[in-house]
Amino acid sequence: MEINLTKTTYDGEVIKSEVPVLVDFWAPWCGPCRMVGPVIEQIAKEYDGQIKVCKVNVDEEGELAAANGIVSIPTVILFDKGKQVGKLVGARSFDDYADLIEKFI
Repeated sequence: MEINLTKTTYDGEVIKSEVPVLVDFWAPWCGPCRMVGPVIEQIAKEYDGQIKVCKVNVDEEGELAAANGIVSIPTVILFDKGKQVGKLVGARSFDDYADLIEKFI
């Protein structure tokens, strides 16, 4: 399951999470973001119970995007214990995301 983050839910869902959190920064108009969407859904299913998967619409949550240094989308960041531990920019494969996640579960 993917969680849509807002600035009010961010701390509770990401910073205070007991499990690693993969956050997809995207926008509806972004072609590569639409390509990554199904891959992120697959990651959410594959790693259900081991990680949390969240999405941030950068058009609606510009403050969150800025706070995380997002300059290009899609950007996917992995957080562990509230700290950023990995970042992938651009459309990537399932294996690229899985390799990042495997280091922290």
